Amino acid sequence: MFNTGSRYATQALYTATMSDGSQVSAVRLPLPPQAPALAGYHQRQVGERLDLIAARYLSYPTAFWRLCDANNTPVADALAARPLIGIPAQS
Repeated sequence: MFNTGSRYATQALYTATMSDGSQVSAVRLPLPPQAPALAGYHQRQVGERLDLIAARYLSYPTAFWRLCDANNTPVADALAARPLIGIPAQS
């Protein structure tokens, strides 16, 4: 269901029942492990997208979630107002 680079790739699915009685498959948001070591910081430019920053530093544009984990933010939109974005060290 998720590609191998996804943060959800190893998470178990569960079934949730919606208010109308329909059932959907869902996955829990994984908690980040211990805060990763940072390789440094990126000075974000106006309008610069996280996928481009992830591609530049992590060589994988859909790994923007690693930027979120490194900056202790649950969602990418939370990084929008930050002028400096911590870049996780390669593991």
